[in-house]
Amino acid sequence: MKQLATPVPPDPDNVALERIVSSLCSEKSLERVWHRTAQQASMPSRDVLKELMDRLRAALFPGFFGPPSPRLESLHHHLAVNLETLYPLLSEQIRCGGCFACDGNARPCQECADAAGQKAMAFLEHLPELRFLLASDAQAAYEGDPAAKSPGETIFCYPSMHVMIHQRIAHCLFKLDVPLIPRIITEMAHAGTGIDIHPGARIGEEFFIDHGTGVVIGETSVIGRGCRLYQGVTLGALSFPKDEQGNPIKGIPRHPILEDNVTVYAGATILGRVTVGKGAVIGGNVWLTHDVEPGARIVQQRSHSPADNERLLGNGKKA
Repeated sequence: MKQLATPVPPDPDNVALERIVSSLCSEKSLERVWHRTAQQASMPSRDVLKELMDRLRAALFPGFFGPPSPRLESLHHHLAVNLETLYPLLSEQIRCGGCFACDGNARPCQECADAAGQKAMAFLEHLPELRFLLASDAQAAYEGDPAAKSPGETIFCYPSMHVMIHQRIAHCLFKLDVPLIPRIITEMAHAGTGIDIHPGARIGEEFFIDHGTGVVIGETSVIGRGCRLYQGVTLGALSFPKDEQGNPIKGIPRHPILEDNVTVYAGATILGRVTVGKGAVIGGNVWLTHDVEPGARIVQQRSHSPADNERLLGNGKKA
C-alpha cells in the first residue's frame, strides 16, 4: 500500500508575507494611494525629464552645458539636432502629464496626443525669450555678488541660476496649461538647491537670489524687474478661504507682489496678497503682513546692549 506523504507545514515567513500582501491590497489600504492613469498610460518619467532639462540647458547656454561648444558656423546644425531629439521627448512627457490629470472621461486620447505636440512646439517657440530672461538673471547675479568673477561663473555654478533655469522653463509650461510636468521640473531644482519656487510664480527679468538656501516663493507671487532675495526668505500665503465643504479654494491670489528693484534680506517672511513698493528694502528676519510704500525701509528693532539688571545666558558674567 502506497504511503501518503507527510504534509509539509507552511513556512512561517511565507505566511507572514501573504498576510502583509493581503493587507496592502485591501480596499481600505488602497483607497487613498492607488493611482490609475487614464487608459493605463505611463506616468511621466523623471529620467526623461532630467534628459530634457540637460538638453534645454545646452540649447540655452551652448558651451556651458552639453557637448563641447562647436564653432559658430556649425552651431545651427548642432542646435537643430538637439531640438529634433528634444521635441518628441517633450511631447510624450506632456501627454503623460495629461493622462495623469485625466479622469478618463475627457476627449479621445489621440486628441490629447495631438494637443501635447502642439504645446511642446509652442514651448520651443519661447526659447529665445527664455534665453533673454536667463541671461538677464546671470548679469544680475554678477552685478549683485562681489564674489562673482563673471556672468559665466554664475551661469555654471550658482544655485540661483540653476533654479531659475528650471523655474522659467516650468513657468512657460505652466502658462501653456501643461499638467504636473512643471511641478516636477521645479521640484527637481528644489531638491538640488533648497530653493522652492512654484512654477506659477511670475518673475521679472534681472532676478537674483543670493546664497538661496531656504527661499520659498508661492504660486501666485509676482516679482518685478531687478529684485533680489537672500537666503531664508519666504513669500507665502497668510491664509486662504475655504468652500462650503471646508476645502481650500484653489488658484486665488494669496502671495505677495514685489514691485521693481525690491530687496529682501535673509530670513524675512512676507505673507498674504500685500504689495511691496518699487525700490523698497525689507530687512533681515522681518515678519511682514501689510503693504509697503515705494522706497521704504522696513527693519526689525535694532540690537542693543543689555541693561545692568538683564540676565545674560551662556557667558557666566551675569545671573
